[in-house]
Amino acid sequence: MSSHLPSRRTFLHLAGTGLALSGIGLVPATSTAVASPSAPPRATGPVLLNFNESPYGPAPAAQAAARAIVADSGRYLFALAGELRDVFAAQEGIGTDRVRLFPGSSEPLNRAAVVWTSATAGLVVADPTFESLGDLAAARGATVARVPLTADGAHDVRAMVDAAARINAGLLYLCNPNNPTGSITPDADIAWLLAHKPAQTRVLVDEAYLQFSAQPSVIAQVMQRDDLIVLRTFSKLYGMAGLRLGVAAAHPDRLRELASLGDNPLPVTALAAGLASLREPGLVAQRREQNASVRQATVEWLRKRGFRCVPSEANCFMVDVQRDGAAFTAAMAERGVVIGRSWPIWPKVVRVTVGTEAEMAAFRTAFAAITGAPTAQG
Repeated sequence: MSSHLPSRRTFLHLAGTGLALSGIGLVPATSTAVASPSAPPRATGPVLLNFNESPYGPAPAAQAAARAIVADSGRYLFALAGELRDVFAAQEGIGTDRVRLFPGSSEPLNRAAVVWTSATAGLVVADPTFESLGDLAAARGATVARVPLTADGAHDVRAMVDAAARINAGLLYLCNPNNPTGSITPDADIAWLLAHKPAQTRVLVDEAYLQFSAQPSVIAQVMQRDDLIVLRTFSKLYGMAGLRLGVAAAHPDRLRELASLGDNPLPVTALAAGLASLREPGLVAQRREQNASVRQATVEWLRKRGFRCVPSEANCFMVDVQRDGAAFTAAMAERGVVIGRSWPIWPKVVRVTVGTEAEMAAFRTAFAAITGAPTAQG
């Protein structure tokens, strides 16, 4: 990435001070939080298509629930967490003893690196994929085997199993749909991986983007296996990135190992919004369809202009911009559209978050200005 653009980690550290966007001259003048999933207000600042956030924010019922509970937030309200856990477990058909709540899914992801990787227990990940787990494991002295994705963006499960055996992996990470590509690994491939991976290797399946896809979950298998951990988050489809709420599902022994690093009460606003989201009929289907429609229209626009995209079933996609990805990202930011970055293995391919129709129109305009592609739709 260009030296004057902040990394994701730097952005998150600076966000509270407003420096992250002011560093590139793009401080939003208004909030992008919205009340309706279908008609978000126009923000006067930049178009933010970089962190895979939902442009629609929490559902109206979730916003109302969060506001309503503020008056009681002088109490810990521990029972609220139990209620959300029970509702989630019932909807997924798993036992409540297989569910533990966290402030987002990054928390259990980072804990997994501490608990199950070390100088003698390696980590296997795809390349490219979400990097937090690999970075932390490497910092702890673990050997990290990065296995390239297949040509269609799936995890190469056979190569990953081979790598797990070679480095004595304590943990294998599989993000499905994958971040940053949005690509799917078929459930048959995941089943093969679980059947053939080394006995000592735990498998962490990150389903942060699963609700955008028709791909089946593997979460039910935590009732039969003690070597599988499944993560979910409310940050993506439910639009609660800033509220921080996530779920880890696993055998009780694995959950206790994650909890061994300490505990902390969750924000009651997040719990109330999460409960309201789970209880909102049709919300997942509505947002899945809305996201898919906008994503596919943009991908098709790019395809017709000769720019290849990795097949995606998430709220992001990767496009080969046929030039240095870091420079392209910087050029887009100069035109008021902040997109994601490229990865070392694919330096000319950048990640783009799916925004609203209006935001993707702005993306197309900026993209065409940089590449010389015709702007007309179709």
